[in-house]
Amino acid sequence: MLQEKDLHGIYVPIITPFDEEFEVDAASFYNQAYNLFQDEIDGLVVNGTTGESPTITKDELGVLFATAQAARDAAHVQVPLIVGTGTNDTLSTVKKTDEAGKLGAEAALVVVPYYNRPSQQGIIAHFRKVASVGVPVILYDVPHRTGVTLELDTVRTILDIDGVIGMKDSTPNTQLVTELTRLGSKPVLCGEDSLLFAALQAGAKGVMSASANVETERFVSFIRQFANGAQEQSRQAFEELLPLIRLLFQEPNPAPLKWLLHQQGIIESGTLRLPLLPITENLQAKLASYL
Repeated sequence: MLQEKDLHGIYVPIITPFDEEFEVDAASFYNQAYNLFQDEIDGLVVNGTTGESPTITKDELGVLFATAQAARDAAHVQVPLIVGTGTNDTLSTVKKTDEAGKLGAEAALVVVPYYNRPSQQGIIAHFRKVASVGVPVILYDVPHRTGVTLELDTVRTILDIDGVIGMKDSTPNTQLVTELTRLGSKPVLCGEDSLLFAALQAGAKGVMSASANVETERFVSFIRQFANGAQEQSRQAFEELLPLIRLLFQEPNPAPLKWLLHQQGIIESGTLRLPLLPITENLQAKLASYL
């Protein structure tokens, strides 16, 4: 099981490839996972937002997780596998987290309950219930998707729960990670890709980056340079990645990632499940320079 000390470096929420019939393409998923492991990432997230988790069934998740395990074995690495299990229903999240643990997940990535707009105390109660399952929990705070803004005291209370080992911070600035670092908290991974370097400077222990599905070696190098104290080199590396990051979020994630990976021959199709659509020709033209 994942521990606090393991939350550092670069974690990648992997895309879920589909074929032209909108079925999970396990062979393409294997290719992508194997490539990520070969590039020396520190953790892999299966069934995150980038993996189109709202559209993935229980059976499909089982296939994806087993395929990730097979790719990890073939790559001869010990990279932890995390599963996205969060929903806006506590009982459903508890069940999914328990199922993830039985699959062999080292931790669960649990998003703040969305749509319901619960109170701060309701959110805390949600995480207490999920953490009681026994699978290590990573709090995922992404207010532009959940419609809920966590107060600092709420975040600190959740991070103090036994079984919650850290958080993915996808808030729109570095204020939260700065405050948590100042106060001394469990590790924070930055999930807002445009803020990766700033978040590391503010005290984040690593990143959970969707963008790192492509140009993975460059993202890994950027993180390693920062960890080794070469901040100026790391800053320059990040500045060179920033135009790509901005393009990858110009249209809904993971459509741009899938287009690039398909064009690179890593996945067989850039197919997405509705309501997501393929990227526009305008964005294709901009991304073509990365082929």
